[in-house]
Amino acid sequence: MNMDRRNRVAQWVFDSRAILGRFHLWLEDVELAYTGSRARRDLSFVGGSLERAFVVATAVTALGTRLFGRWGEGAGLDKAGINRVKKDADAVSAYAMSEALWYLTRSLPENHAVMVSLGEGLMPKAGETPEMGSNPLLGFGRVYARPQVARFLDRRVHRLVNDPGYEWPDFWRDLQEAGITVWGAAVDTLENTSRFVKGSPSGPMTVLHLFDQPLKVARPYEGYMGNLVLPRQVVERAAERSLLIDYRTPRAKVMEAIEDAYPGITPERVHVWTLGGRSREQRLRVLWDEWRGLGVHVVEDDWRMPGTELPIFTESGTYAPVFRVGPFTAEDGSQHLFICDGYAASAEAMQAASLDPILDLTTSMCLFSSSFTASADRERALIALDPEAADFASRLAATIGGELSGTLVEAYRSSLRSARAAGMPVHRRTITADDFFPLKEWRVLALAGYMLPDPYTGCGGVEQVAEDVYRVTTRAATRRGMVDVSLDLRLMEPVDEMRMVFSPLLDRFYAGQDHRTRAVKISDSGRIRNELQTLCSEAIEYLPGDHMMVHFDQVDDAVLPQDKKELIRQVLRWYKREHPLWFEWLELE
Repeated sequence: MNMDRRNRVAQWVFDSRAILGRFHLWLEDVELAYTGSRARRDLSFVGGSLERAFVVATAVTALGTRLFGRWGEGAGLDKAGINRVKKDADAVSAYAMSEALWYLTRSLPENHAVMVSLGEGLMPKAGETPEMGSNPLLGFGRVYARPQVARFLDRRVHRLVNDPGYEWPDFWRDLQEAGITVWGAAVDTLENTSRFVKGSPSGPMTVLHLFDQPLKVARPYEGYMGNLVLPRQVVERAAERSLLIDYRTPRAKVMEAIEDAYPGITPERVHVWTLGGRSREQRLRVLWDEWRGLGVHVVEDDWRMPGTELPIFTESGTYAPVFRVGPFTAEDGSQHLFICDGYAASAEAMQAASLDPILDLTTSMCLFSSSFTASADRERALIALDPEAADFASRLAATIGGELSGTLVEAYRSSLRSARAAGMPVHRRTITADDFFPLKEWRVLALAGYMLPDPYTGCGGVEQVAEDVYRVTTRAATRRGMVDVSLDLRLMEPVDEMRMVFSPLLDRFYAGQDHRTRAVKISDSGRIRNELQTLCSEAIEYLPGDHMMVHFDQVDDAVLPQDKKELIRQVLRWYKREHPLWFEWLELE
């Protein structure tokens, strides 16, 4: 190893030593591949040292999930079995990221904090039952900072969630008056969970987008957003002809704008990626037919992505395709264009939209409800309906175009209430990433750690390169450029011990470790509080004095099996009885 490489590795070790030590890892090598004419050693607003630490945090989450998240163990199982493996995989990934962020943020400036504003995993996706969407996750309001700052923010987050008279402008005002800088985050610790548990050969990744300010989100929220992603050139050329291109523009007009921006391009050379499958037909069939009626290629499963030649998939994964939006030249020299259309879950949609200034794109979004009864063209109008109106049911039926059961009406009412409570811009015709920030200017550090090969960027997944040594690739992207970082990480303990290192404490107890004979540390208090917030956030009641109570009766058995619930109850009672000072925050039913 030459001196430059030695110095590079030493710098990365120094900047990420807390994370590497926490996860019993040794950094053997670092390789950097920059993209973009403005690429510099330090790409982001966080500074070089923290930037390297965030890269390592993302890589460690991808590595731990790939090795210890039960990859492929759901293959051949029934729906309940797959769901159980999904919960375990999400638990490992969320735990690894949370622990990495905790150790990383010990190095934040004293008046800074990282707060999760959007997190993937609270709600079911298409074709899933309600309990299948309640996954372990890093969701709204999770704060990572030095203790004094964290306590200040936690109290205000709890008030934001529980006090109807305390709204987002009040929260923002308190931050300004206290002189605290909050970096907001949109997190999906395991993107493409279903593909991961079924052992698919590509797709799963960890995604962390860090912003220089919190998003304007006031409550835990996960919904859906229609999103149309186009090269900026298409939208700007159309604007010069007084043609508005956004999510609600008829696709024939969008095609006109594409032909104007790329003279000579033909419809069959325009490739539109959307989510696919039977579960999406009711919502997206109108959109598919609109594009196909124009002669455009709606991308199907196993289509080979030019440049990587890996087969793509449409069952999930709305984030990664955005990296390939734009023109490309085929082998025969003809010009083609790849774009994205359809919808995505809120965290994924926001993450993808925040890539616009990095990739020179324009993303137009439209808020959707969380039900799949209406088609995309009708969904655009649904979100603006007033759920408290006396004639809500009739207006809803008229918008959807048919009679609805009382149960479905209430499901829509609940979805629309949730969007309003979270501060979503429900009355906007369309929205962009800018609408989620309190300041007009914002910056982002976009991080993606690849567990398995990615068809769109060509980045490789976790790869074993020597005994106990694994290579992990993480992409860091900002307006200044992009860098693909390959880290060679050595496991410092036997595999069985490393599995425990990456496992939540409560999962270790469920697997057989005796909490009564294990050496108790004061850190157990914070770890268990953190794990409960990750494991069953929707069942937690926050009480005055930073106390909290978990209502296990609100957690579906498919999320936490009955025997695991009972074990956790026993563990919490034991900690509360034996260590009352450390667990003063815990209230038991």
